[in-house]
Amino acid sequence: MLLQDKVIFLTGGSTGIGLDCAKAYAAEGAKVALVARNGALAEQAAADLGPDHLGFACDVSIDADVKSAIDRVLARFGRLDAIHNNAGIATPSKPLHETSDDEWDALFNINLKSVLHTTRHGIASLRETRGCILNTSSLVGVIGQEIHAAYTATKGGMNTLTKSMALDYAADGIRVNAVCPAGTWTPMLRVWAAEQPDPAGISKYLDDIHPLGHCPEGDVIADACVFLLSEKSRFITGHIMHVSGGAEIGYRRTC
Repeated sequence: MLLQDKVIFLTGGSTGIGLDCAKAYAAEGAKVALVARNGALAEQAAADLGPDHLGFACDVSIDADVKSAIDRVLARFGRLDAIHNNAGIATPSKPLHETSDDEWDALFNINLKSVLHTTRHGIASLRETRGCILNTSSLVGVIGQEIHAAYTATKGGMNTLTKSMALDYAADGIRVNAVCPAGTWTPMLRVWAAEQPDPAGISKYLDDIHPLGHCPEGDVIADACVFLLSEKSRFITGHIMHVSGGAEIGYRRTC
């Protein structure tokens, strides 16, 4: 039980990679407090995990929401061992000059500013437990992606933010890492696929960019996240872990 009795605050935990992580954390003995903008989904996800878990609504782009959420977690569990900043959006699929101010702000507020909020309100408790922070980034924050300038900017920012946070909090014994998937089948990715010029061919494309041969489900990301939150990674901080089937080392030859 790699996470026995650890209390983990997980954002974006009601669906996709977040839900797979919640299941993996619970299976390893953690008490999971998962939040999402859709409170009903978050509550149902926590109920499915069992009575030791908590799920409720929280908009991570709003500072007061995050403060209230972390206060609620502390009132229920009395401690906080880890924050997993997983909440994020990927749309719209546009080049930069077509991106509106509202679209840009939504991406940055949810994908990146949320980390400011969770850290601001959780750091005191993490100092007490010498806990850790995990950020869900993306491989496109390393290599870029066509017609996704604003989204990739948030994930590139996430990667350097992770490293800077690791330096800032190392003296407190707090580790900060990021997990960096390539393609992963989630509801959000399926929305993205439907927006592309050739939705019918997107599944093959997503398989082909992974040298290991297929686009995975979220469980492979969750397994890496369990490791990064566990004592097995106790001397790892500031690391951007690619969980990408080798996508960053070169596309497979397909002809």
